[in-house]
Amino acid sequence: MAEMDKEHILNEIRRTAKENGGMPLGQARFHQETGIKQADWFGRYWARWGDALQEAGFPPNTLQGPYAEELLLERFVQLIREIGRFPGLGDLRLKRHTDPTFPSHNTFSRFGAKRRFAARILEYCLSVGGFEDVASLLGAHATPPPDSRERRDTGKAPDIGFVYLLKSGRYFKIGKTNAHGRRERELVIQLPERPRSVHIIKTDDPAGIEAYWHTRFAAKRAHGEWFELDPADVAAFKRRRFM
Repeated sequence: MAEMDKEHILNEIRRTAKENGGMPLGQARFHQETGIKQADWFGRYWARWGDALQEAGFPPNTLQGPYAEELLLERFVQLIREIGRFPGLGDLRLKRHTDPTFPSHNTFSRFGAKRRFAARILEYCLSVGGFEDVASLLGAHATPPPDSRERRDTGKAPDIGFVYLLKSGRYFKIGKTNAHGRRERELVIQLPERPRSVHIIKTDDPAGIEAYWHTRFAAKRAHGEWFELDPADVAAFKRRRFM
């Protein structure tokens, strides 16, 4: 197999960065856009992706802030795909030991607690695309569980609520309520076009399940709790009757 030309890789970095509003892509998206794999450059031309970006003309300060966050998410997502589960501390340390380019486990602490981090990763996977396999592994981690301590202390079953999908015009609203039908009636007087109930999901954790769907469809958010969904999105929501 012919060796990948270094100048070609640099030109592709510059081209894809220009198409991305001047911001260079992380490794995963770069691979998806160009077909250039890590093996084509790692240990051959550069020891780190950041070194390649700098040689392509992007100064160090462009590798900070949101871009640095994207790199961290990409590396974490790649590890999830590699081991088939959400990595624990041992997984992160082992990966760092076998691959010195992998970020230290302490670096990921900026994302907060596990469920908050999982929700952020899920949002990233769904917005970038191409990581559906990883997204499917994250649902349980990204959705807060019912408060089992409250059930133990009070002996009462959790309150049952609903997460609903309404349609008004071209937009869909995903919200929660403890009384199905009430929210729809309230919206009638607020909207120029009468909303239509599409589907409801019965749940003992309305806030958590609502957050899950908001995160899943984050890339299609129009404003507030309103989303511009396609038929496949609606079908995915309608497949759930209880969560």
